[in-house]
Amino acid sequence: MSVQEILSASTRSDTAIAHIAPLDHLTVLEARGADAIEFLQGQLTQDVKKLGDADARLAGYCTAKGRLLASAVIWRARPDPADPVPRVLFLVDRGIAQALQKRLSMFVLRAKVKITTTPLRVAGVWRGADAAVLPAAAGGLLPAAPWSRADLGDATWIAAPSALDASPRWWWIGTDDALQQLGAALGTSEQAGLAQAWQAADIAAGLPWITIPTQDLFVPQMVNLELIGGVSFTKGCYPGQEIVARSHYLGKLKRRMFAGHVDGGPADPESLAGADVFQEGDEQPCGRIVNAAQDDSRVAILYESSLAAAQGAAPLHAGSPTGPTIQPRALPYALSDDTSSA
Repeated sequence: MSVQEILSASTRSDTAIAHIAPLDHLTVLEARGADAIEFLQGQLTQDVKKLGDADARLAGYCTAKGRLLASAVIWRARPDPADPVPRVLFLVDRGIAQALQKRLSMFVLRAKVKITTTPLRVAGVWRGADAAVLPAAAGGLLPAAPWSRADLGDATWIAAPSALDASPRWWWIGTDDALQQLGAALGTSEQAGLAQAWQAADIAAGLPWITIPTQDLFVPQMVNLELIGGVSFTKGCYPGQEIVARSHYLGKLKRRMFAGHVDGGPADPESLAGADVFQEGDEQPCGRIVNAAQDDSRVAILYESSLAAAQGAAPLHAGSPTGPTIQPRALPYALSDDTSSA
């Protein structure tokens, strides 16, 4: 089933009432302690201090040279009356989670904060044919606007960004038991095959995930992070902040992230991440693939490229100068190469 078919499920009467995709490629880390907010404020591109109780936000973690080592969805955990110590949770790619935990922990020093990996499960949920059933099973009104969140029962629901005119979808975060209870309430179990469809929906939404092959390659603006609310230019210092700010305030960007499809591709589409992108007739790469996922018979990709190549007349190819042709597709947000107005 393609991402288009699943995301339009709410318009069809013969579909399931909901779809649950286990997202085992994602891991939840936790920063816990009296200094958790202040510590992350000095590490991430996002203004952590401004996170509200009903918010989630995209954030990046950079090297001193402004290159992304991680992208994350972050939110403040709901207070526990029995243990009111501040906690911030962040959703990252599983492949980079352990190294990210270790690197952040190196900079804790005397701050009262501990970075740990949680046992929480992550799933993607799409609404199906009966729109009223999902809130009833969740135990309350689901967050509607992208990046809003709600704690319902024993789980956290975060409204994920989507392609234009796509059906709503949510990241669900909770225990394994809570996930089984949700499936039982909906009368549907986890559908492992839908994980690729969820990742293809992330691509359609223009949402980049930094993984092992793409660490230390991109300044945040090269993957449109500031265009989707992942960078604050007023919050103060963090690793790489001077370079990120300079890219924002001085001159124009020459590189951006775009979306596309390729026909065919490898058996494991995710192996395309980090592969070079070539303009036809040129042996030198003009960009790299950021993310890839199977989308029916095609592979959906996000790719970073020079603006000159992406906007040129010659087609682009994935992996090699003679590799599959990239068929461009629109992103759900406007691109601008003028960083002073981004």
